[in-house]
Amino acid sequence: MNRSEMMTPATSKAVVDEICDAIHARRRFLITSHARPDGDSIGSQLAMAYALVALGKEVRIVNADPAPEHYMEFPGVDHIEIAREVVEIDADALIVMESGDLARTGVLGLEGRFTINIDHHQGNTNYGSLNWLDESAAACGELVFELVQKLGIPLTVEIATHVYLAILTDTGSFHHSNITPRTFDICRQAVEAGVYPAAMARRVFDSNSFGKLKLIGALLDEMDLLDEGRLAVLYLNDDILNATGTTYNDTEGLINLPLTAREIQAVAFFKLGADGDIRVSLRSKYDVDVRTVASRHGGGGHKNAAGFTVKGPLDGVRDGLLKEIVDAIELGIQTRPNG
Repeated sequence: MNRSEMMTPATSKAVVDEICDAIHARRRFLITSHARPDGDSIGSQLAMAYALVALGKEVRIVNADPAPEHYMEFPGVDHIEIAREVVEIDADALIVMESGDLARTGVLGLEGRFTINIDHHQGNTNYGSLNWLDESAAACGELVFELVQKLGIPLTVEIATHVYLAILTDTGSFHHSNITPRTFDICRQAVEAGVYPAAMARRVFDSNSFGKLKLIGALLDEMDLLDEGRLAVLYLNDDILNATGTTYNDTEGLINLPLTAREIQAVAFFKLGADGDIRVSLRSKYDVDVRTVASRHGGGGHKNAAGFTVKGPLDGVRDGLLKEIVDAIELGIQTRPNG
């Protein structure tokens, strides 16, 4: 049994204390997160960076891929370095957010450093010098918020904005089942610190380009409905991106659109890369557990939001996977709440 499986409130408190001690004892930090960053990734990294700067620390953020365009107006995003390899790391510690292993960052040259590993997903390999894994957190941003409090750092509007961004996006705009009272209490404090929820929602969800609107139309036009309309299947390849003038960054959040239909209980989104990899994203409602499906294929995530990457061809992956999702729907729908 590894440490993540054994972690209790007491052991979680102990590792948070160790992380705070490690931060106080060091001056220079490099922060990173998983490739193809999402709102939780961006929000968690920047909230942590602003907190460290408030302590007088030196901070760099390095990501393998740029943030989606609609996050570019958030404070600090323009300071994130984009690189697939870090040749020289002038840092006393590496802080990695929500990455199951270092390879998940997509950044080479991170090995051999004092590493603080902070995650809220199943399947983390405990690769850090210090590992804080809390699957009860709705977003990695919740864990950063706890660190900010423990470090005694005032909740500035910049920190609060990015914590709120992390939670807003990783809960699917407060749709997913990973929400707890802690989630709303943190958001309450973020609002008290100066965050405007309506403005945040507009910046995140109402800032699409015309190309993204075309992409939405193309995906929905080719969408398959299976299992009497309870499973929606989306497909994306480079031809669709080129035809709509978009990139993979423009796909963030699109998987949730079919779930707005009453009948649809789960969505599978197949993204076919030119490298032969198939990136599979899964979303669901209620008690339909897609994390279990993803874990069988080497992936992970949350009960209602998960994913994994496999090698093609698509025909060799799709049919068996869709059968697994249908089975998950059948199991989950038995406990669907009324209303």
